[in-house]
Amino acid sequence: MNAHARTPATAAPAPLVDPFGRTISYLRVSVTDRCDFRCVYCMSEHMQFLPRRDLLTLEELDRLCSAFVSRGTKRLRITGGEPLVRHDVMKLFRALSRHLDTGALEELTLTTNGSQLTRFAAELADCGVRRVNVSLDTLDPDRFRALTRTGAHAQVLAGIAAARAAGLKVKLNAVALKGVNEDEFVPLVRFAHENGMDMTFIEVMPLGELDGPERADQYLPMQEVRDRLSEAFTLDEIDYRTGGPARYVRSRETGGRIGFITPLTHNFCESCNRVRVTCTGTLYMCLGQEDAADLRAPLRESADDALLHQAIETAILRKPKGHDFVIDRTVPAPAVSRHMSMTGG
Repeated sequence: MNAHARTPATAAPAPLVDPFGRTISYLRVSVTDRCDFRCVYCMSEHMQFLPRRDLLTLEELDRLCSAFVSRGTKRLRITGGEPLVRHDVMKLFRALSRHLDTGALEELTLTTNGSQLTRFAAELADCGVRRVNVSLDTLDPDRFRALTRTGAHAQVLAGIAAARAAGLKVKLNAVALKGVNEDEFVPLVRFAHENGMDMTFIEVMPLGELDGPERADQYLPMQEVRDRLSEAFTLDEIDYRTGGPARYVRSRETGGRIGFITPLTHNFCESCNRVRVTCTGTLYMCLGQEDAADLRAPLRESADDALLHQAIETAILRKPKGHDFVIDRTVPAPAVSRHMSMTGG
């Protein structure tokens, strides 16, 4: 066969593989840095949000996600801020659902605070979304208000109910906060499992400057969470993965699954298959590193995707082996300066 018979233009794009042999198959994309909550571990109370002109359009987000799908991305998670407060965001879900129809994409999902699910759960299901992650750190309405500063607990519970009624599988996420919700770990598990949902606990991450509690005061090692749960449940190790970093056990008493995400005490870097893109088109190869690549410029410089693919390929070759997360009282600055709401949850 002639060596020039197949040109790069017709060749199938190669999968994305980082310097450590990890195939990148999971993309998390933030569609907005805005949120209707102001959670104390996530953002400052008086956040300065990005001007809208800096954000990628929905069409650009579709194009960017589609480029990753063409390079082997199988799981795509839409995040924020709160993704469902982005104007017309369902246009993006409808556009991306075509990759589910072709089989190129295995899963389209999102992480949400649940506040908008009563409006959008049915439409999300129509777009091929099969499961959602909902952040819920407490079952106490007053504590919920204090943690979120602006959130309505009943609205979130109604959103969870709407998602389940629409046929969506719901997983609850709770950030373990020392001295705040330690007494609720067992009740949260019972609530989740009684309603057919998985429950995942997450260590607080040192991302962004806060105007509230210090990270060291918030931080609770996940082993302490597990020890507390072990007082109420018999926890059996199971071989279950969703594509993300959580490690799961099953409670014999409830039959439900409990996940643990441990970025500090036991990082999950060795098998990391994920990258994140912000709403401005900034690609972060690692949540816990500042190194990033600009994908907005190549998106806007050319009508075709050649420059975009080149930028993605170059960035993946810089993906580090692991992050540098640490919580240390002697170090006043967070490990990473940007807030989680800017990076995408």
